[in-house]
Amino acid sequence: MIMVTGAHGLLASLTLQELAERGVAAVGGTRTPGPGQRHVDFDDPSSLDLSGVRTLVLVSAGYAEDDRVVARHRAVLDAAVRDGVDHVVYTSLTTAGDHLGFALAHRVTERMLVDSGLGWTILRNGLYAELFGALMGWAGDGRLESAFGEGALAAVPRHDLAEAAAVVAADPAAHSRATYDLVGPPVTADDVAARLSVEHRSVGLDEYRAGLLADPALLPFQAPMLVSIASGVRHGLLAETGPDLATLLGRPAVDPADVAARAAKAQRAG
Repeated sequence: MIMVTGAHGLLASLTLQELAERGVAAVGGTRTPGPGQRHVDFDDPSSLDLSGVRTLVLVSAGYAEDDRVVARHRAVLDAAVRDGVDHVVYTSLTTAGDHLGFALAHRVTERMLVDSGLGWTILRNGLYAELFGALMGWAGDGRLESAFGEGALAAVPRHDLAEAAAVVAADPAAHSRATYDLVGPPVTADDVAARLSVEHRSVGLDEYRAGLLADPALLPFQAPMLVSIASGVRHGLLAETGPDLATLLGRPAVDPADVAARAAKAQRAG
């Protein structure tokens, strides 16, 4: 049996959908299970029953400080060893993202997985094209606004990453002990603005950080995390593409500029 954790999240739900379309049986694991899903709460190790699971797609539980994320992942991997899981597919972070504010928990989890004795595949996912668009705002004069400057991001539509995860989960033996860097073609904020037929206004990182810190909806760890993304894009550290995504998919990656443009447009509508 295949289990995909975080079943109500967008990446996991798309992965389950991709597996179903391939006729591959899989179950979702989540803290709020619906019909046909299994209760899995990373913050409650006693809930981590992975009996019968042969392949576990571990979708990173990265929405927290590093120590909490690492503890969650350690609990899941311990349960996987205990319950006889054969193979873990972990959704990690692109190699180029080592400098980002949320990279540490991913790299520690990768090390724990490799040292666990379990079979493994690591999917080093590029940043979502949807996120790239959603992190842009709109100036009062109708220009698209971002802190990305002229930098590019090798962005990936979430659906492409879900399809890649489904490909690996359906035949894990073919991807044993492989680490894939799943990045797409580079896209800039100017590219996104052009798709929307507007101009792009670049703001400095100090202005961007001040706006984030003034947002009461953000948790304390999120502002520095988002600034690290903006700085990485702005200074050209996240633009390098590679062949792994297209190889796994058997087709070219979907154009991230169109996906990012839709996400940016939705920000304006909101």
